[in-house]
Amino acid sequence: MLHYALAAFDACSEFAQTVLVLAPDDNHFDGRRFGTLRFAVRRCGGPSRHASVLGGLQALTEFGAQDSDWVLVHDAARPGITPALIRALVEALRDDPVGGILALPVADTLKREQAPATTGGLAAVQATESRDGLWQAQTPQMFRLGMLRQALEDALACGAEVTDEASAIERMGHAPKLVRGSLRNFKVTYPEDFALAEAFLGTAKSG
Repeated sequence: MLHYALAAFDACSEFAQTVLVLAPDDNHFDGRRFGTLRFAVRRCGGPSRHASVLGGLQALTEFGAQDSDWVLVHDAARPGITPALIRALVEALRDDPVGGILALPVADTLKREQAPATTGGLAAVQATESRDGLWQAQTPQMFRLGMLRQALEDALACGAEVTDEASAIERMGHAPKLVRGSLRNFKVTYPEDFALAEAFLGTAKSG
């Protein structure tokens, strides 16, 4: 999965640097498996996505990145990202004062659950929620380095839980833009997702 994600960014030669953030004690990564792909490894990952992204931003400054530079944060668990999607995001946001994210309008009917009656029991539907105006966030998420670092540091200082970069930016009173993504850019989360990812990636490779 990681190879596909890195290859998509490698194909976008306009990026000055790609930093792969790993946990300090990671002993699975083998850079020899990635051939000539352009990226740097920094073992500055933390106990959360929040902390890992902050470490990655610091690493970028060590490569000379400035607060005014755009940065794109991507989940390695989304191997379906493509150069075309990355470039669509950049093109849509390059002149935006805030930045934004790839996302898809929610298509499924949403149900809010009641608490199970007994431990281990099945949850029951409490209500059906409107999906109007709801989008499912994806990555990359694209913001100015300085703005994103400030937003993440402020959330950390306040003990606020942010599940993605956009939510940290939202806490600062900004409104990130929504750029339409793709179903193939889904996050591999459950065991059965691997087969779906292989189907997407196999089709793309054979095409």
